[in-house]
Amino acid sequence: MTSVPESGPSADGVESLLSVRSLAVEFNTAGGTLRAVDGVSFEVGRGETVALVGESGSGKSTIGLAVIGLLPSGQGRIVAGEINFRGADVTNADERTMQRLRGEHMSMVFQDPLSALNPVLTIGRQVREMFTHHRGMSRAKARVATIELLNRVRMSDAARRYKEYPQQFSGGMRQRVVIAMALALGPELIIADEPTTALDVTVQARIMELLGDLTRGQGTGLLLITHDLGVVAGVADRVYVLYAGRVMESGRIRDVYESPANPYTVGLLKSVPTLARVGSALTPIPGSPPDPALRPAGCPFEPRCAFARDRCREASPPLLEVRPGRFSACHYAEEVISSAQPQGEPQAPGSH
Repeated sequence: MTSVPESGPSADGVESLLSVRSLAVEFNTAGGTLRAVDGVSFEVGRGETVALVGESGSGKSTIGLAVIGLLPSGQGRIVAGEINFRGADVTNADERTMQRLRGEHMSMVFQDPLSALNPVLTIGRQVREMFTHHRGMSRAKARVATIELLNRVRMSDAARRYKEYPQQFSGGMRQRVVIAMALALGPELIIADEPTTALDVTVQARIMELLGDLTRGQGTGLLLITHDLGVVAGVADRVYVLYAGRVMESGRIRDVYESPANPYTVGLLKSVPTLARVGSALTPIPGSPPDPALRPAGCPFEPRCAFARDRCREASPPLLEVRPGRFSACHYAEEVISSAQPQGEPQAPGSH
């Protein structure tokens, strides 16, 4: 059995909380085996926010489930690569080990807070059980800790809300409850999967601000999974742009926004509102993501790419460093960088 790992320094002396290397995940389906994640690598440091961004089907949520050990049993499986958490390999850790890690060391905020909460139990009881089950607190002490935690996630009138049920809460308030549960035991890593889905833009802004403040305040690593580059504009330190299960581009978020090095990133940025394009129509990416059952020999984005040439259809581009700390999987990355017009600052939720 894999033991609960201890944290330690990375090779360059900076503490690495989560390190994923060449991760590949496959699913068994009625139509055969599908590879949802194909050789993805990334790292999250303590106190750092890292974003995985891409369209639906890009493999973002699958990566989050693989990290926390919640891939569907009998369907999804890790077939290659490593997941290192706090300096130890947990790629094939047994369920008992993962149960010990989940909650106390890593936790997940799911994209649908209503389905994540039990409708027949009060909010207070659901959060309180984190303390009674994992910390052995008495019910009275757990109640006090729960109300303090609800206040911490800026829940109005927390003592009264403690006695209410999920269906009595708005979407934004339910998301605060789910975030409270994720934070309850002080985990070192939080995985937030589309935490602002179905929320209006002003609520999105408050939730993202809350997550950023809470994680920075306690040195927690945050892995933020979203399809919306605007959502992570003012929160993330680094971004990995995924397409068809692969990393297409990565780097510090401002660098990627200001000078994208991959046509797919350019397309995503053109579909995000910016101050530079107020009053102008957004430009969607033409076409649809590829069928995961029909993996092309070349670049997976080639059918939708304005830069595509014969080479793109024949050979898959490797992920290479095109600037210090900047990586792109594109045969013509330098051309993309030089031809891409400044996109303006993507607008975070509630800022326009």
